[in-house]
Amino acid sequence: MWPLTIWSTHTTILLLAVLFTGLCCLTQAITITAPEYSLIKSVQEDVLFSVGIACHGTPTIQWTFMSSRSRRDIAVWQPGVYRNISEYYEDRLQTHNNGSITLLDLRLSDSGVYVLAVTEPTGNSKGSTIILKVTEVLYEDLQYLGVFVTVLGGMAGFLMLSMWLLDKVYRRVKTWRRMRKLPEQDETELQPL
Repeated sequence: MWPLTIWSTHTTILLLAVLFTGLCCLTQAITITAPEYSLIKSVQEDVLFSVGIACHGTPTIQWTFMSSRSRRDIAVWQPGVYRNISEYYEDRLQTHNNGSITLLDLRLSDSGVYVLAVTEPTGNSKGSTIILKVTEVLYEDLQYLGVFVTVLGGMAGFLMLSMWLLDKVYRRVKTWRRMRKLPEQDETELQPL
């Protein structure tokens, strides 16, 4: 049997402090939500990386781009305090107070993984990723194909019209030559029989 001991006030306060610290850590947990974790967009479109961040205090939000070829810092900011956007994205990026970003005028090189890191003032941090695939616009290729087919059709029509006209000219020249080769009809005298 375990002997019953009475805890001292010092031990009780220490135990309550540990419990309080544990509860504070649980209540200060960072929550990141995103409606979509994979996006497909076309070149020259805009994309909104929509996220929702829940935490205590004003968090530091950092977005980073990663692909098989490169890694770039996009932006670091605290909503309402400061904003730092890298030079590569300066003219094409909008930050939002909820942690979301909008990337304007997409390029093929924007395909990759976008990593969001949220850090609380207490030092707790959490991350999330969104994958973006940027595709080429197919209708531009179809426009070029349409122009090419139209030009070829026009050339074919011109060649067919030229052949028809040349055939008409050839037949008239042939008829005119035939008429020229025929002997002139002279009046011939009739001879009695």
